[in-house]
Amino acid sequence: MNDDRSKPSAPSTPSVPSVPSAPAVRVSDADRDRALGILAAALAEGRLDAQEHASRVQAALRACTADDLGALTADLPAPTPTRAEQDRKDLAEWLREWRYWLGGLVLMTAVWGVRCLQKGELTYYWPVAPLGVWAAVLVAVAIWPRQGDEGGEN
Repeated sequence: MNDDRSKPSAPSTPSVPSVPSAPAVRVSDADRDRALGILAAALAEGRLDAQEHASRVQAALRACTADDLGALTADLPAPTPTRAEQDRKDLAEWLREWRYWLGGLVLMTAVWGVRCLQKGELTYYWPVAPLGVWAAVLVAVAIWPRQGDEGGEN
C-alpha cells in the first residue's frame, strides 16, 4: 500500500541561503553611556576587577551594535534605581492612584445623582464615606515612612 500522507513532500524550489531577518541595530552615544554606567556600578560593587572593567570599557567605546554592548553587560545585574528615580516613580504611582480616586468620585456621584433624581429630592451624599476612607489611605501612604527611610538613609 502506497501512503503518500506519511511522507512530507520535498520543496520544488532549490534551497536559498538564509538572509538575516534584520540587520544589527547600531548604538548611540547615549546607549554607550548607559552601558558605561552599568560597568561603573559593577566596578563599585566589586563585581568586576579594575582590569576587566578597563577592557570592557574599551570594548563598550568601540561597540557598534546593540549586540556588542549587550554582551558586555549580560552577566551583570541591572543597576538599582537612585533615590531620586525611585521618588519620581513613587510620585507617579501615587498620582495615578488619585486619578483612580477621581474616577470613583465621578462614578459614585453619578449614581448618587441619578438616585436623587429618581426620588425627586436631595439625599445624604453617601459617597463621602468610601471616598473619605480611600483618600485617607492615599494620604497615609504619602506621609508614612518607607522601609528604608527609618534608618536615616539618604
